[in-house]
Amino acid sequence: MIALLVAAAFAALFTLLLTPLFARAFRRLRLGQFIRADTPTTHVVKRGTPSMGGVVFVTGSVLGYFVGKLVSAMVGQTISDLNVTPSASLAMFMMVALGGVGFLDDFIKVRKRNSLGLPGPWKIALTLVISAVFAVIALTVHDSRGLTPLSTHISFVRDLPFDFTAVFGTTLGVILVVLLAAAISVSTTNAVNLTDGLDGLAAGASIFAIGSYIIIGFWQFNQDCATVVRENLDRCYTVSDPLDLATVAAAVVGSLIGFLWWNTSPAQIMMGDTGSFGLGGVLAALAMLSRTELLLILIGGLFIVCTSTVIIQRTYFKLTGGKRIWLASPLHHHFEVKGWAEVTIVVRFWIISGLFVAAGVGLFYLEWLSL
Repeated sequence: MIALLVAAAFAALFTLLLTPLFARAFRRLRLGQFIRADTPTTHVVKRGTPSMGGVVFVTGSVLGYFVGKLVSAMVGQTISDLNVTPSASLAMFMMVALGGVGFLDDFIKVRKRNSLGLPGPWKIALTLVISAVFAVIALTVHDSRGLTPLSTHISFVRDLPFDFTAVFGTTLGVILVVLLAAAISVSTTNAVNLTDGLDGLAAGASIFAIGSYIIIGFWQFNQDCATVVRENLDRCYTVSDPLDLATVAAAVVGSLIGFLWWNTSPAQIMMGDTGSFGLGGVLAALAMLSRTELLLILIGGLFIVCTSTVIIQRTYFKLTGGKRIWLASPLHHHFEVKGWAEVTIVVRFWIISGLFVAAGVGLFYLEWLSL
């Protein structure tokens, strides 16, 4: 518990104090935002705003986690508190590695001095490779109790009876689990990326979504099958190191809170694809490692809504020869074109995100009560 609190506090202070320094450094290096021609005209004023801000909170999240572990070990005077669990390592790997894909995209935009970065197929291919590596490792390594971080079951609020290896055999079952992990990762990273279109929108929504895994991880830790009394075994969870996953989530949330102070409208720095891909990666990892994959549909509801509007708009546009359902997509740009103030859209979308997350966490708890 100490590690969780310290991780969040340190990460928040890190980004709150250092984000302005990063913003000034990026501005000197001319690492500014480029605006696409098809975005609302109100975004023209944002041209040149320092981008790649995701570097700040990805760094703060990782440092926050390790500082939290160190302080916990010092207070508890036990060296075991310093152990970095496989689950936490894998979650941070996804955040850093996919953040690296976003950084490459941002860097190419800066070098070419336009809004075209890494080609879409390359981004998808790199995400697939990273998520496949994540899944293979997560199915191979074991924690101190012999559990693998990733399950071969489909999961909702816990593992469902459907086991890929039992149905399709070990080899094909593992391949299908890896493909599922890749699909979740690609979908989540792109969904967060598409939602990152207004100052503070993706950061605030991610605080809600990733913050839910602090609650879920802490609850799974308290109801772990290895520690609960025998009569509660039907209600317990078999998750590898859920408290450490909650600590990672707390570090990310803390870093986002500090970053959001400078990212709200008018933003002094933007997260860029570095940030949106990093957030999508850690969100996907937390869902898979906590064995709540399908629950991510609710927890990440706002991201799904924004992504769905893009898919529907493009499909309708092609089928009807150029007609549109919304004035612009993703959905937040539609309301911009209608004349809504940017802050109004962001706050209302935060509210929607919070409602989705509340529904997801509520469903998670109601399932436990019903057992």
